[in-house]
Amino acid sequence: MAHIIDGKAIAATISAEVASGVAAIAAERGIVPGLAVVLVGEDPASQVYVGRKLAQTRKVGIRSFEHRLPAETGEATLLALIDRLNHDTDVHGILVQLPLPKHIRADRVLDAIDPRKDVDGFHPVNVGRLSIGTDGLVPCTPLGCMLLLETVIDDFRGLKAVVIGKSNIVGKPVAMLLLERECTVTVTHILTRNLPDIVRGAEIVVVAAGSPGLVRGDWVKPGAVVIDVGINRIGEAGKGSRLVGDAAFDEMDHAGAVTPVPGGVGPMTVACLLRNTLLAARRQDEAPDQANSSPKKGA
Repeated sequence: MAHIIDGKAIAATISAEVASGVAAIAAERGIVPGLAVVLVGEDPASQVYVGRKLAQTRKVGIRSFEHRLPAETGEATLLALIDRLNHDTDVHGILVQLPLPKHIRADRVLDAIDPRKDVDGFHPVNVGRLSIGTDGLVPCTPLGCMLLLETVIDDFRGLKAVVIGKSNIVGKPVAMLLLERECTVTVTHILTRNLPDIVRGAEIVVVAAGSPGLVRGDWVKPGAVVIDVGINRIGEAGKGSRLVGDAAFDEMDHAGAVTPVPGGVGPMTVACLLRNTLLAARRQDEAPDQANSSPKKGA
């Protein structure tokens, strides 16, 4: 029987550590870490995600600044808000909830965030720092995947890892994090030829393809660790709908460990957002002359 990695419990431990850190920096430095969350439009899923993030933010003592803008908000208006938040000394982290309306260029908006306040880890500066292994803010979901893996793997050196999914949000950054831990990493996607055979050679499988039940039980070698990032809502006749992952969870009994959906990676993403916000506040306190300023054009 595979070990079920309890993302909720691990996320709760991280959140408790963040709460202690927030209390400490407030007592020692008089700083209350602040997170600004920007939501443009009324996408139902985005509203749910933002609500959860804000609730957890307040729970650990981080000050939250909520900016809800109508869907017709222009790109220039949003960029002006980002600029104000970059210069606001009470704001240590900025999160722009994706997706944005089609008339707004997401890459331009994300590039406008001060890299030191980019708690999502999407700014090109932080992506570059991740790629060369220096201290940047790491994207929350990939960071959460690594923290989950660390609960069941003591030594990553030499392990074969397969990442299914090549997105900038999960696939590519988690591959770089695994490389930093001395894994041998293969990055694949749903169009990769002979994908089942490639996965069968892996001791670590991270699947983030957005394809319900893509990874079958016979793809996974006995003892392998499966981290399922997929969150897919599927309908069942007469039963409404339910959330499932990208791995066929019921077929994973022979795996060494597996994350459930829900209750696996999802809670870790929010916990790592809180962790990044505290880290950003500490770094800005240590080097205030570099903080609260917009990145230079082309940075």
